[in-house]
Amino acid sequence: MDQPTHSWERQQQQGATARTAQRLVRLAAVVVVLGVGVLAWRMVSAQRAVAALQVQADADAALVVATTLPRAESGTLQLVLPGTLQANYDAPIYARTDGYLKRWLVDIGTPVRTGQLLAEIESPEVDQELRQAQADLAAAEANHQIAEVTAERWRRLRSTDSVSRQDADEKISLATSSAAQVQAARANVQRLRELSGFERIVAPFDGVVTARDTDVGQLISAGSGTGRELFRIADVRQLRLYVNVPQTYSTLMQKGLTAQLLLPDHPGQSFTATLTRTSGAIDPASRTLLTELMVDNTRHQLLPGSYVDVHFQLPPDAQAAAYRVPANTLLFRGDGLQVATVDAHERVVLKPVTLGRDFGSDVEITHGLSAGDRIILSPPDSLSDGELVRVSNAASAQVARS
Repeated sequence: MDQPTHSWERQQQQGATARTAQRLVRLAAVVVVLGVGVLAWRMVSAQRAVAALQVQADADAALVVATTLPRAESGTLQLVLPGTLQANYDAPIYARTDGYLKRWLVDIGTPVRTGQLLAEIESPEVDQELRQAQADLAAAEANHQIAEVTAERWRRLRSTDSVSRQDADEKISLATSSAAQVQAARANVQRLRELSGFERIVAPFDGVVTARDTDVGQLISAGSGTGRELFRIADVRQLRLYVNVPQTYSTLMQKGLTAQLLLPDHPGQSFTATLTRTSGAIDPASRTLLTELMVDNTRHQLLPGSYVDVHFQLPPDAQAAAYRVPANTLLFRGDGLQVATVDAHERVVLKPVTLGRDFGSDVEITHGLSAGDRIILSPPDSLSDGELVRVSNAASAQVARS
């Protein structure tokens, strides 16, 4: 009985020992799992902390910028350009013959009519040459008359074979030559007579004398190369106006388009000009289209040479995509004009734009922008596409108030 009892007790002890070992193994496994979990949690936490620190560092290192929104142009587009009024006809008056000014009859501001006498030149050399040419003409006509009579006599003698054919032909040829000499002398007289007529300086068209640069007794030289300008006459009943229009608006410059003119010497008044023609080509130096407008000036209110502001009223669809932005938003890069905008992820987006009018502190952008674009003010030249920035609300609000 004792031996089975001891065997059973040993089995019980061995079972208890095995159960204890199993519990220890499970406990150890739990401890190991907990340790691995704690280690993994610490590693994940450390990585998150590093990532957060990196994000914070990037945010702290990001460029702080102020932004503004583009302002859309509304209503009819008014294009204002400078211009200078010119007379419809404006001509300098030069002498066509040499001499001394005998008298002048008109001064600056004098209205003149076509053919009206402006001044007289005394040219004794031309007068003497004319008298000599007239005497030469008379001599040539007399010689021609004798030669004709002689030629006629020799023709009759030749008909009776009283003279040789050679002698008769010589006399007839002399008559023909004398006729040519008469024509030459007559042409010379006509030339000198017309030259003598240039001693009278007359107006070429109706207008106003705008300059007189001569006086009695002055030596006058003929032509515009060596002689001085005696008078200047301008027809101011209509005025011409030349305006250089930017290429952006060149397609809108059509014949019949009207513009309003404002002059500093006529405050509160405006005058109407009508576009008559364009050059039909863009100037490659200025990228502008030369246009000509005509202004009615029958009341003589406007003076040629005056500076004017030309106001074109353009259709609304001409500026469908036009916005005004501050001039300090522009970036001048090698690949063209750009502005820097900020997207929803606070990243820089460089946009190529087309420049319209320049208002000084503001400029007009005709293409390349949208209404909701956040445009960076005073962007640095080193700013690159995709760069992270930080928008300062305070700075943007201050810019908006200003």
